[in-house]
Amino acid sequence: MTNETFVTEFLLLGLARSLTIRLLLFGLFSTAYAITLAGNAIILMLICLDSRLHTPMYFFLSNLACVDICYTSSTVPQMLVNLQSPSKPISLASCAVQMYVFLILATTECFLLAVMAYDRYVAVCHPLHYTSIMNKQVCINLAAASWTSGLILPVAHMVLTWQLPFCGPNLIDHFFCEIPALLKLACTDTYIVEKVTSVGCIFTLLIPIAFIIMTYIFIISSILKIQSVQGQHKAFSTCASHMTVVALFYGTAIYMYMRPESSHSPGQDKIISIFYSIVIPLFNPIIYSLKNKDVKGILERELVRKFYSEEVREPERNLTDSQYKM
Repeated sequence: MTNETFVTEFLLLGLARSLTIRLLLFGLFSTAYAITLAGNAIILMLICLDSRLHTPMYFFLSNLACVDICYTSSTVPQMLVNLQSPSKPISLASCAVQMYVFLILATTECFLLAVMAYDRYVAVCHPLHYTSIMNKQVCINLAAASWTSGLILPVAHMVLTWQLPFCGPNLIDHFFCEIPALLKLACTDTYIVEKVTSVGCIFTLLIPIAFIIMTYIFIISSILKIQSVQGQHKAFSTCASHMTVVALFYGTAIYMYMRPESSHSPGQDKIISIFYSIVIPLFNPIIYSLKNKDVKGILERELVRKFYSEEVREPERNLTDSQYKM
């Protein structure tokens, strides 16, 4: 394998070539991006402002919101640029940075979701010892381990991928520097990189999802032992949001990276990538806020307080203006 690289930049073909379709997609994805940023920022703001949300569950939720903001920002701005200027190239360095940032955040989210499953397991199965088990230091260590795993695990793949020679063509049939699309452009055998990717998927996808499934087996078993239907419903509701996010994220990620290479097609890969890089970060704040009474209640109180404070200021402003005129 040679380290010599003949291609100095790539062209991302994006999602469409028709100007009309590109404009429609630009409006759609720019709106989705704005909602994603606003929704996750609101969750972060509420968690920071209200002490009632200073609990392990919301601490991990705030980490997930940070990941989603950065995660979608690693791909969507580049996509929006390409929708406006489809012939604008991206350098090898920029492509490598985008890929690494994307892998960091995707890996971190995988482990964060596993940590959040453990948090729900302790809350449901060991409620009397929850505060002592999930103390502040433990929560910080678990979050730090998730971020550290995200930083370290993609390194081997990145080193091997960017040692591959790219001697043309330089057209990436995707809207960002996605791994499968880039490997198709290599001028040499990519068997080793593909195997490293498979091993990486075992650590970042299969092991965490197996851990999550195991924790939910214990959680469901404990919930079914609860005598009251109301108690069972309350216990299930604390896990419903997380289970929904896990199903969406891991389902699409495993389908993208664990299926045979022969079944990959550019069009299908783009649709799947849109789902886990844009749609899921958009839905996460909606799922957690709409299904969470604490978040909804605090958000409503903040909005009501903001509304009434504006109403109080308005008469004072009018009174001051009238005094000034006199």
